[in-house]
Amino acid sequence: MLAIAGVAALSVVLFAVPLGLVLQRTYRDEELLRLQRDTVAATREIDLGTGTGDRIELPRDPAGLGVYGSDGRRLAGRGPATADDLVREALRRNRPTDRVSDGRLVVAVPLIVNERVTGAVRAERDDAQATSLARGRWWLLAGIAAAVVALAVLAAAALGRRLARPLERLAGAARRLGDGDFSVRAPRAGVREVDEVAAALDSAAERLDDLISRERAFSADASHQLRTPLAALRLELEAMELRGASSSELDAALSQVERLQETVGTLLALARDAPRRAALTPLQALLDDVERRWHGALAAEGRPLRVRVEDNVAAVRGSATVLGEILDILLDNAQRHGAGTVAIHARRAGPSVAIDVSDEGPGPALGPEEVFARRTASADGHGIGLALARSLAYAEGARLTLTRTAPPVFTLLLGNSDVDE
Repeated sequence: MLAIAGVAALSVVLFAVPLGLVLQRTYRDEELLRLQRDTVAATREIDLGTGTGDRIELPRDPAGLGVYGSDGRRLAGRGPATADDLVREALRRNRPTDRVSDGRLVVAVPLIVNERVTGAVRAERDDAQATSLARGRWWLLAGIAAAVVALAVLAAAALGRRLARPLERLAGAARRLGDGDFSVRAPRAGVREVDEVAAALDSAAERLDDLISRERAFSADASHQLRTPLAALRLELEAMELRGASSSELDAALSQVERLQETVGTLLALARDAPRRAALTPLQALLDDVERRWHGALAAEGRPLRVRVEDNVAAVRGSATVLGEILDILLDNAQRHGAGTVAIHARRAGPSVAIDVSDEGPGPALGPEEVFARRTASADGHGIGLALARSLAYAEGARLTLTRTAPPVFTLLLGNSDVDE
């Protein structure tokens, strides 16, 4: 709209200003011609005579008339006492002359008797009429220019709506695609460039749909296939327990199998894109269990584990097994790639609960988002653990981020039971 309005305004200015100047010059030339014609008519009534005592009679005329002799002296009427340049030029050239000076129209017409110049008549008149006519035309041109620009703006608005409407529909399709609706197809607008973008968006949606479908199918199949051997393993362990082979190792094995079954179930739900409503998990009990599992492994390497829970944090939304799996991945990452003390700090973060896992190591060389990218284990040693941890967090409606790179701090952001309820 601005571009079209600007072009229209520039075109109008380039056309109207020269036209206005031409009209103003035309009206002024017409007034000069009228004054010159009136002055020529007045010369017919003026007789310089031959006697020195004759009085020169001037006709009544609104223009200020002045009669000058051939020597340049004013003989009658009004005007300069001696002939000015305009009068001298009329006497010299033997023809009428004119000029515009300080808003006044001035003409000089020679007096000819028996084909001999005997003097000149000078007339002067205000050019108010020409100025008034020119001003009226300027206002008319300004009105026409404003109307043209207004029509251009209206046309630009209509054109802008016509062009913006398909782009808005295209943006809506892109938002739906970004939200995970890969079945979306961008509407066509009949504008070649916009339709090319729509076709590219449709192609991207098809490729993403195919890629995500294959990944989900693989994850679902792998998770489903794991459930059977895990169930068999659990039955064997429970059978051993029934036969009287109860021990702390057997109890620990059963606990680990149960955790693994819960993790596989979560992965299966994630593969099916069905995040579930997580149960309430007491935070202190969760972190006590994590500390019990990792205290010995870290102490064996001379690295202390510090766990701190703020008093105002009681429970969080999420499965205890899955949250424990996420924390295990973060602690395993700290053990393998970190150094010094490992700390777990649970705190409030606005309406949510944040669990920070940190160590004193140099931190990952990758950026805050690249560190969660799924890679082979040979890339930099991190493997797929952090990518899996983020996927598990998503499945529980949580969020896992790297909030500080050196020393590293991973933050698991969970729903607060006080707020969710």
